[in-house]
Amino acid sequence: MIVAAVVLLVYPLGGDDEPTTGQVAAPSPQPSPTATPSREPQRASAESARRVRANELGMVPVLMYHRILPKPIASIDRTPSQLRRELERLAKGGYVPITAAQYASGAIDVPAGAHPVVLSFDDGHPSHFALGPDGAPKPDTVVGVLYDVAARYPGFRPVATFWINKYPFGLRDRERQAQAVRWLVEHGFEVANHTYSHPDLWRLRTKKVSEAIVRGERLVTSLGAPPSYTFALPYGSRPKKRSAARKGKWDGTSYAYHAVFMAGSEPSISPYAKAFDPYNIPRIQSNGKKGECRRWCSEYWLGWLDKHPDRRYTSDGDPTRVSMPRRFQGKIQAKLREAMIVY
Repeated sequence: MIVAAVVLLVYPLGGDDEPTTGQVAAPSPQPSPTATPSREPQRASAESARRVRANELGMVPVLMYHRILPKPIASIDRTPSQLRRELERLAKGGYVPITAAQYASGAIDVPAGAHPVVLSFDDGHPSHFALGPDGAPKPDTVVGVLYDVAARYPGFRPVATFWINKYPFGLRDRERQAQAVRWLVEHGFEVANHTYSHPDLWRLRTKKVSEAIVRGERLVTSLGAPPSYTFALPYGSRPKKRSAARKGKWDGTSYAYHAVFMAGSEPSISPYAKAFDPYNIPRIQSNGKKGECRRWCSEYWLGWLDKHPDRRYTSDGDPTRVSMPRRFQGKIQAKLREAMIVY
């Protein structure tokens, strides 16, 4: 999907409380399905798409995680072993992680027959990322577990999205925060805005909504991450003026996001579909099947997708084309019809 670049601002390192303002160039747009990929693609055809049962108008699980704790405190917490088991399940099931930005922009480049999955982590908790004395990610952090699973399942990429607040990964020293963010960005992770102080945006006046978002964006960019392509709503709570979650202005700084992500719900639809709404992207809470999670969390939905393989996104291996069974061809965005393969 061809996505226009958006003008965002990047901020140099400021004082102890928050970054100061300063404008530089906008980020480059993400690749589109009709763009030339960074690697030599597998050239898809109707026959090759049929062979792997490709359906690039299928559903994509965007999984939502919070704290990863040995002894969970809240119902949304997961243990390192629970995280590991879920990632292993995904790896064995042919899923390949991509970032939220890659999904939302349509830059989905995974092997033929594989299924994209987005692993998203809110709040920048200390359990998400920390480096050990050897300079490697600590084993029981999210990044440590990801690397371990990827080492045992080579097709499983150690990639995720981290939406952060004012103390990324529990760090209060600005230079250590920047070191952590730079490491993640340099290793292919997405680090993006989750507001500065994690307020319930529904309860705020529009001006305060924009302030919370701008302060968070200043932090993200001051620490060495590119301007946020995506934004995740704290608590999944929309502001009263819904458009304020994706664009606005405060203190002389404007923001505009390509995609806004909600809280736990259900699998997301393909970014190539007519019905795709980049400003209301659902996520699936990582959890078991107890209580409300009987029909809304990851164990249920991953099982549902296993039982309905024709409904999930299966790649044709060619990021320049969009392949699908003939019955889905009426659901593709009109501007992508030239890239369409049907069988």
